[in-house]
Amino acid sequence: MNLFSLLKPETILSELEVSNKQELISVLVDSLSDKIGAEHLQEIKEAVWEREQVMSTGVGKGLAIPHCKTELVDENHGAFAVLKKPLEFNSVDDTPVRLVFLLVGPNEKNSIHIKLLSRISRLMNSGTFREQVFSCKSSQQILEAFQEEEEKYFPG
Repeated sequence: MNLFSLLKPETILSELEVSNKQELISVLVDSLSDKIGAEHLQEIKEAVWEREQVMSTGVGKGLAIPHCKTELVDENHGAFAVLKKPLEFNSVDDTPVRLVFLLVGPNEKNSIHIKLLSRISRLMNSGTFREQVFSCKSSQQILEAFQEEEEKYFPG
């Protein structure tokens, strides 16, 4: 499964302004409403927040990957944000976060969920790619950047 196939222009939020982690998670989950249905949004927000309380998903280099698995979805869903201002996230390297990839997956597809988390980390580890994302002027450009980068690292 490709990351860019999880994203749509409406789930990519550029220059997002939020004041804290909970607001960020809420806005990202809300962007998935067309994909997962509004009736489950609050429960998914709570599941992502509960996971975040166990251990920060700030993985370093200005990236966070909040995520959860739930019985409320049948397939994986993603949302991505570029924050206008860095947000404190208790990251492993203490660097505030500006790039955030939300991943929501079904309970029964654990191996796919782990592979997607790994793929996100691999792509976002590239400083060149992170700078490319920052230079994008639209959600569509960010989506295309993900597609190009993913094809480079994971051809076929």
